[in-house]
Amino acid sequence: MIKVKVSLRPIVSKINLPTVMKTAILTGDSMERLFIATQVGEIFYIGDGVIRTFLDIRPRVLKLGFSGGKYDERGLIGLAFHPQFNYNGLFYLHYSVAGTQGPGALPSSEVSRQLPEFFKPNPCDPSTLNQRWIKREVNYDHIDTVEEWIFKSNGQPQKRRTLLNLRRPFFNHNGINSLNFSPETGKLVLTTGDGGSGYDPFNAAQNDMEIAGKIIEIDVAKNTFVNNPPVVTRFNELPAPIQETLTVIAKGVRNIPGISFQRFYNQYIKYVGIVGQDLVESIFSFVHYKPIPVPQLIQASLMESEPDQEGFVNFGWRGWEGVFPASIIRGCSANPALDEKTIAYYKDAVKTSVKRLQPLTCYFHQDPRPDKFGGTALTGVQAYMGNGIPDLKGSVVFTDFARDEGSEPPIRGALAYTRVRPDCKLSDFSVIETDYNFGSQSAYYTSLGTNLDQTRLYLGAYGSMNVNDFNQGTVFEIVP
Repeated sequence: MIKVKVSLRPIVSKINLPTVMKTAILTGDSMERLFIATQVGEIFYIGDGVIRTFLDIRPRVLKLGFSGGKYDERGLIGLAFHPQFNYNGLFYLHYSVAGTQGPGALPSSEVSRQLPEFFKPNPCDPSTLNQRWIKREVNYDHIDTVEEWIFKSNGQPQKRRTLLNLRRPFFNHNGINSLNFSPETGKLVLTTGDGGSGYDPFNAAQNDMEIAGKIIEIDVAKNTFVNNPPVVTRFNELPAPIQETLTVIAKGVRNIPGISFQRFYNQYIKYVGIVGQDLVESIFSFVHYKPIPVPQLIQASLMESEPDQEGFVNFGWRGWEGVFPASIIRGCSANPALDEKTIAYYKDAVKTSVKRLQPLTCYFHQDPRPDKFGGTALTGVQAYMGNGIPDLKGSVVFTDFARDEGSEPPIRGALAYTRVRPDCKLSDFSVIETDYNFGSQSAYYTSLGTNLDQTRLYLGAYGSMNVNDFNQGTVFEIVP
C-alpha cells in the first residue's frame, strides 16, 4: 500500500479524555462547528477559534476510576446530532449514570477476586464455559442511559426524554462513539459491546434477547410516551411501545468504537471495528443488511424458533475473533518458547463459522513486520472522502489505543488505513506516519472523528491511562 505521511495540527489541548468528536451546525448558525465530548461528561465546541462549553453533565455521570483510579471504559461515551439539528435542536447522549455503581455480575465467584477483564474460561472445566448472569437487579456494575436532549433557542440545552436505561454487568465493553445517525434510514444507531469482563462469559453477543453485543436502530421519530423506561438487560423486558421503535442490525459484537457510513454511488458502505481479545483487532464492512424488528425477535424467542436471519449481520464473537476461532493462549510446559492455543468455545466457533461476516482487515497484537505495528485496542474507524490528503481519499482510517512494541514509555498510539478490495478478500493495511513531536509525554490515541461530509479527520489523544489524571487531552486535525 502507498506510504502516507500526515501532520497533526493541535486544535485544543489540556482537556479531559476526548471520547467523541463530531461537527454540527448550531440552530440559527451557518458554520459547521467541531464538538468534543469528554469521558467525564463535558461537551465543548470550537467557535471562531475559541473553545466554548456546550453542555456539562458531570454531576449526572458516574464517578470514574475503576480499581482505585486507573483505566475505565464508562462515562460519557456517545453523542449524536439529529440530521436536522440546526432546525430542531435535537441531540442524543449515551453515558453511565452517577450513583449506579454495583458489585458486578459475578460478585461471589472467582472472577471477582481479580479484575473482570482478566476472566478466562478453562476449556478443561465445563463449569467456566457457560456462566449465567443471575439476580441481575442486584449483580451488575452500572447503569447506562440513552437520552434525547434539545438545544433551546435561549442557548441552553435541556433533556427531553430517556430512550433506554441499560443495566451493564461489568465496567468495560460499553463501546465508544456509540451513537450515530444512519444516513440511509434516518434512525439513531446504538452500538453496544458485550457487557465486559473477558470472553463474553454469558454469551450475550450471540443471544438474540440480550441487548448487549448488538447494533441497534432506534426510530426517534416515534414518541413512546414512556417517560421513565425501566432498567433492563434484555429486549423482552422493554415496554411494547419501546420495543416497536427498535430494530437490530447486527450481533456478535465484542466491543465497538461506533459505526461509520461511506456514500458509494446511491448506497452506503458501513464500517464497524471490533476490539479483539487476545490476537487481533478487526474492521468489518457491509452494504446490504436486513434488520430484524425487536418484536419479531421476541416472538421467535417465545415460540422457541429461529427468526429469519437472511441478511442479518453476525460478526462471530464469541466463537470468532476476527479471522480466528476465539482461543486461549497458554504456555507449553514441554517447550517454554512455544505458545499453545486452545479453542475454548469450540461449539460456538462451529455454529457461527458459516453465518459470520468475514472481516475487511485484521491487525495483530504482535507483528514484527517493519511496515506494521502491534496493536492493543481499536479506538476509532472513519471513512475519509476529502481531497486534502489524496492518498487517503476513499479509504478507511483507524486508530489504535497504544502500539505494543515492547518499548519503554512514552507510549504512542497508532494511526493506519485500509481499503475495500473489489474481490472481497482480506485487505492489507498500512501505518500512517505522523510528524508530531509529543516529546516525553505519552500519547494514547483514544478517539477518531470526522466532519459532516467526511473531508476532515480529528484525532483525540491522552497523556495517561488513568482517567483521574485530568486535563491531559489534546484534539488534533489530521492534515497533509
